[in-house]
Amino acid sequence: MIRINEHFLKLQASYLFSDIAKRVAAFQQAHPERSIIKLGIGDVTHALPPACVAAFHRAIDEMADDATFRGYGPEQGYPFLREKIAETDFQSRGADIAADEIFVSDGSKCDTGNIQEIFSTGARIAIPDPVYPVYLDTNVMAGRTEKNRNGRYDGIVYMEGTAENGFVPELPREPVDLIYLCYPNNPTGATIDKAGLARWVDWARDHRALILFDAAYEAFVRDDGLPKSIFEIEGAREVAIEFRSFSKTAGFTGTRCAFTVVPKSLMAWDADGKAHSVHALWQRRQSTKFNGVSYPVQQAAAAVYTAEGRTQTTALINAYLENAALIRMKMQELGYACVGGENSPYIWINGKKNSWAFFDELLEKAGVVCTPGAGFGTCGENYIRISAFNSRENVQEALARIASALAG
Repeated sequence: MIRINEHFLKLQASYLFSDIAKRVAAFQQAHPERSIIKLGIGDVTHALPPACVAAFHRAIDEMADDATFRGYGPEQGYPFLREKIAETDFQSRGADIAADEIFVSDGSKCDTGNIQEIFSTGARIAIPDPVYPVYLDTNVMAGRTEKNRNGRYDGIVYMEGTAENGFVPELPREPVDLIYLCYPNNPTGATIDKAGLARWVDWARDHRALILFDAAYEAFVRDDGLPKSIFEIEGAREVAIEFRSFSKTAGFTGTRCAFTVVPKSLMAWDADGKAHSVHALWQRRQSTKFNGVSYPVQQAAAAVYTAEGRTQTTALINAYLENAALIRMKMQELGYACVGGENSPYIWINGKKNSWAFFDELLEKAGVVCTPGAGFGTCGENYIRISAFNSRENVQEALARIASALAG
């Protein structure tokens, strides 16, 4: 008799964004005459930058000619992309990261979910609350938790992010092995300064812990005083892995390209206390389970680092940030406390009521889709997340609808 992995049964019935999609679909079926503006899921809405499109076309043309055709590429990514990433995203900011410490992948969601495979199932996990659901759910699937009780899993150390601490949790008060951090934060839009991030690096070094740092939204940072990478912090090479994505930077949500940085100096230990290279373990995992990102996609990603690509991606991000500023300003005018929307595409809004009830109110009265904060954890109750990923016209229309709905 074939047995299932019973840890999957501990999960909530469905993924947060699946729940949202079902509610929206039911509303649209019941009200086919109503138009819906989606400011919920963090999917981009603007086309790929022209420089990336041109590079994509050139690479596809190469694939059409036997002389320039490419089959399987290197699992870790083509050197032409990894070298640009290392030079531009890290070395130019004083971060000591080499090209061969970068692993190109098809998404940071995949990497943040898969990275836990190389660590002990007995590892003690610390996860922020509120949190991107993938961090938590993949550890539940792996068997690192007990059952869910009142919205939280036994066996997980929850690090609470609240308005009082600016949604930057306090350091763990008990021993943990793996720490998930995300800044600029998803879902709250909160940021962390270099001094604050250095405290986490120092704590991890003192406790032989490892930080999994999700920097998928670093391109939205406009404050020069904020770090874009954890590797800008001294000592981070010994205690951190960083995840990056082209999804929001260059609109690659449907094109799929990201990368993970695993320093060669990063070590973890076996049951006998022997140190092992985490870089080597991740490389072994990737070469076994992953065939790499296609050549045309990697060429399109490399175009982000050209002069034209940088100008075009900056313009895209600025447009989304301008949307975020409009959303934040309007919600504050309506009397709601907000976080994010300044160095982040997300605005975290205290709705002063049950988050699913607020979600339903905006959907039914305004035809606007947001994301209920409760889906990100216990500390997300009473909050909603609004995304700036849409056209200026749709954002303005959505805000007018929201203002009218909430005034009524």
